[in-house]
Order: sequence, then structure tokens, then C-alpha cells
Amino acid sequence: MATIASGLRHARCASSIAAAQWRPSILPRSSFQLAIRSITSDSQKPPSLELEAAESVPIPYQGVTHARVVPATPSYFSREPQFNDLYIGISKLLTKYNHLPTVPPSEAPQMPWTKLEEMRAQMGEPIKSSHYAKVMRVAKRLNLIEPSLRPQEVKVALTEFTRDINPFLNMPNPITIDKFGRAVGVGKRKESTARAFVVEGTGEILVNGKTLSEAFGRVHDRESAVWALTATERLDKYNVWVLVEGGGTTGQAEAITLAVAKALVAHEPALKTALRRAGCITRDPRTVERKKHGHVKARKMPAWVKR
Repeated sequence: MATIASGLRHARCASSIAAAQWRPSILPRSSFQLAIRSITSDSQKPPSLELEAAESVPIPYQGVTHARVVPATPSYFSREPQFNDLYIGISKLLTKYNHLPTVPPSEAPQMPWTKLEEMRAQMGEPIKSSHYAKVMRVAKRLNLIEPSLRPQEVKVALTEFTRDINPFLNMPNPITIDKFGRAVGVGKRKESTARAFVVEGTGEILVNGKTLSEAFGRVHDRESAVWALTATERLDKYNVWVLVEGGGTTGQAEAITLAVAKALVAHEPALKTALRRAGCITRDPRTVERKKHGHVKARKMPAWVKR
């Protein structure tokens, strides 16, 4: 059996060799290029040059199926986009130049800062007072940088927060004494406004045509009204007539203090230092905190709530 199997194997190999010799050879197919006839004029470029120019120009957004416009500013969706961009820009400047030396606030350059209402009108946005105070703190911190070392971009940024006026020309008019020997001073406190006519006399004081005790029932208010005269020991040297309106008794009394002090400085300029130490020259800018909804007063809550 082994002999028969080996004989059959040799016969199969011989037949395969013979078939390979007599197999018809496959001729290679001749390849040729198609000739495309094109009509070109002198004004048009050849197709080959146009194809190369088209391939050299990159086509953007290849393979992009969804796209949206990227906002030009990070504050695009904010209610105050211009103000937010202003705050972001000045905050970056503070971070960049925080290492520069500073000067005390008393030695910093005097700047006519923009008020809240002016900034609202300039930008046309409902800027909150808390946001305005935050950005002004950053601007005033940049103003403390040593003027000789202050970068140019900081100077340009601070112009956005200043008014176009000369602060040194904005000086108060001096109080003069008229032909009757009177000096008129004006003082304000809270919602009260007072005009005091001070003339040399015997110490007579009238408030809206009333005596001091008739105008103010509290002793503290009477002392506040004449504090400028008491602190300088001029209570018996001048007569005072006051016209006051608005506010309550406390506001009116403190408004009279400022008005009398200003008129007293017109008579005796040397008393300004003593009046300043007594707190009679500088106006108190504090106001009453407004009442809130659901509160009894500004912060007081009701003892019980009816349900």
C-alpha cells in the first residue's frame, strides 16, 4: 500500500509540472491616459494651474458638523458686559503690577473720580452700587503706585475712572462778610439744610424765629447746635440767626453746627484748627439706613408674626 501511495504522489507532481508549462501566459494590459480637450483663452489660467492654486488654499472647518459663534468677550451673556470687561481689565493690571512700591494715601495724586450716576450714564448699564464700590477700590489701589514708576497702561486705565476736569480748579468760594457785618454759612446733615447768619453781638441765638429751647426740646440737640461756639469759647461774642429745614431735630442741630462753624471761620480764620479738632468743619456723610420690607425698622424684626 505504501508503494502504491508513493507512486500516485509522483504521478500527481509530474502532471502539475506539465500543466504549468503549457498554461497560456497572460499579456499585460496596455495602460493609456485619456486626453481631455479643453479650450483656454488668454484671460483664463490653465486647468493645471487652477488645480494647484485650489489645492494650496486650506479650506477651514473640514469635518465640522456643529459650530457656534464664540463671544468676543467673556461678559457677553452678562447684564453689564461693558462694566464687567472694565473690571476684568483693571483687575488684571492690579495683579500684574502689585509688586510695585506704593505711597501713602495722603501723598497719592489727587484724582477727580467718576461718580456712580456718571458711570451709569456713560456706559448705559444698571450698575449696582456694590459693584461700583468694588471697582473703585481697585482703581484707588492702582493710584497708590509710585508716580515715577507707574506704567503707561495703568495711567491709561485710570482715565476711565476720572472726570475730565481739573480738581485743583474746583475750589469752594470763600465766605465773605457783607456790609452789615454778617457771615453766612451753609451746613447739611442727613436730610436737613441750615443757613446761619453770624454777626458780632451778645450771644443771642434764634432758630427759625424761635429761641434755642423752643426749637429743640432735647438738651443734646441744643448743645449740638451751639457746639462750634462752645468749643471756641465764643458763645457770648456772636449773635446767630438760623434758617433750617428738612429732616428731624438731630439732623437739624448737627446741620446748624456746620453752618455756624463755617461762618465763624469767616470772622476769625485762626479758629479753623480748633474747629476742625472739635469736629465742626468736616461734614458727616453718614445717612440713615433705609427700612426693609418685613422689618419694623432698618434691621429690627417684629417680635411675633401673625399667620
